[in-house]
Amino acid sequence: MSTEQAPASAPSRARRWRSALTVAFVLALAGLMFTANARLARGEESRHPENLAQLVDRESGRVADLAAQVDALDDEIATLSAADPASGAVDPGLASRSGVAAGTVAVSGPGVSVMLDDAPPEGSYPASIRPDDLVVHQQDIQAVVNALWAGGAEAMTLQGQRVTATSAFRCAGNILLLHGRVYSPPYVVEAVGDPQQLRDALDRSDRIDIYQEYVEAVNLGWAVDEHDRIDMPRYEGALELKFARSSSGTSAPDDTPETDDDRPGEVAP
Repeated sequence: MSTEQAPASAPSRARRWRSALTVAFVLALAGLMFTANARLARGEESRHPENLAQLVDRESGRVADLAAQVDALDDEIATLSAADPASGAVDPGLASRSGVAAGTVAVSGPGVSVMLDDAPPEGSYPASIRPDDLVVHQQDIQAVVNALWAGGAEAMTLQGQRVTATSAFRCAGNILLLHGRVYSPPYVVEAVGDPQQLRDALDRSDRIDIYQEYVEAVNLGWAVDEHDRIDMPRYEGALELKFARSSSGTSAPDDTPETDDDRPGEVAP
């Protein structure tokens, strides 16, 4: 009988080894998963942010790093262009004006600053006042920017960032998204130009008149100051224009930018 049982013992040992290896593999995999989960629970895993705030902070830092790289490359391009003898064929005055309009050169001069801020949250307000009435909206900032351009502003910044023809900003709640960065109120718009003409343009704006009604009603922040000298940095982002649309012809669509126009035309009694 011993000669018949010996061959059967080898497959049995092999099955036991396979079972042991399978159990060991499963235990190792489970340990790895538990370790990764514990690291995420303690916040040690930084590659994948756990909430929107972490994501915004990480992406804002990345945008700042990329903007610094673009700025360094712009400096290199300017240096190389100045060293090129062929660049002398360009009218310096035209190049300077084009640079100011495009935002590729820093600008200094007299001008005005406009501050907009949310209303105090602890104020006592009538029942007709909505929460949206207590914050600065996108169309409020847009009204200031448009009025200053209409008043002859040569250059402009919003929250210290240079505003160009391709700049776009969006408000989400009470935060402002501009050039990939996030800002909270108060919001400050600065413009270089004739201070009196800029003030007159602000006074002529119907949208700013509506905002002023809420300044009186709920104490929204508003201040206009004149400055003998405002120093503005150049625009640090890409100037590539991806889309354009002709405004000529009677059938052209409305080019008015869409905004979160939540503020009524007048303050409800």
